[in-house]
Amino acid sequence: MLYLGIGLIVYALLVFWITIAKPGKIWNMGKIQGFVSILGDLGTRIFFAVWGVAALGFGIYFLLKELA
Repeated sequence: MLYLGIGLIVYALLVFWITIAKPGKIWNMGKIQGFVSILGDLGTRIFFAVWGVAALGFGIYFLLKELA
């Protein structure tokens, strides 16, 4: 569970970076543009932020569970 927790925290940080920076090569991918066409730009950013918070929360939970 330790590696899963660390992996989820790193994944959450990556999602937050993509949400804030919106790098061109990643943001213009087909799947993300599908989200943008359905949810709009702001909705997609909110969705990614919520997804990142969920991943961060589970990562912290798994780390605390392993280290306790």
